[in-house]
Amino acid sequence: MASDELAKKLQSRLAAAEEAEERPETEQSPDPVQSQEPDHGYGDTPSELATKLNRRLDINDGSAPSRATRVFNPYTEFKEFSRKQIKDMEAMFKRFDTGKDGFIDLMELKILMEKLGAPQTHLGLKNMIREVDEDFDGKLSFREFLLIFRRAAAGELMEESGLMALARLSEINVSTEGVMGAKDFFEAKVQALSQSSKFEAEIREEKEERKKQEVEKKERQAAFKQLQSAFCS
Repeated sequence: MASDELAKKLQSRLAAAEEAEERPETEQSPDPVQSQEPDHGYGDTPSELATKLNRRLDINDGSAPSRATRVFNPYTEFKEFSRKQIKDMEAMFKRFDTGKDGFIDLMELKILMEKLGAPQTHLGLKNMIREVDEDFDGKLSFREFLLIFRRAAAGELMEESGLMALARLSEINVSTEGVMGAKDFFEAKVQALSQSSKFEAEIREEKEERKKQEVEKKERQAAFKQLQSAFCS
């Protein structure tokens, strides 16, 4: 069976990883040129491989919790978001689920982050998925995608993390941008951010002008008092 074959591969990979960790450095070849084994994206630690292996074996034995069969209703489970916000997130998720399989995999996430203007390294992308990957399948379901925004809203994401960048850069309201005449969502996002920056700059200028006027007013008052005291003396 395919699942048995996968379990055997994971078991073999785990054994190889543990053997490599225990092997003295002098026996390991640090020269990447000497290693001709292709990288299939299995750069997991032994503990991560063990977790995946145990999960797969539990599924085979029928003892794993059946999360996939649970009916997922984003509107009841993610009540902190409005219906419109969830629909916007869903539209974004579907846009980058180019395989139309209901998941965003590593390559699709790579394209998403590049489009958002926050490209990530291969390791960075894997770490992004790992943070919310509840079923250890190496990709994001829509529920796991929503978890990113929940954790961002709760302040549970590191400021410099890839997930935080994704959440922050996705805050622009999709439907509002749609009436701006932009050709596509990301062009509209840049437009909106530009307008927002211009507005903030104008606010800062007004504050600076008010401060300047206050300083000038105080200087005039001080000069007047000084002149008044000169006349009175």
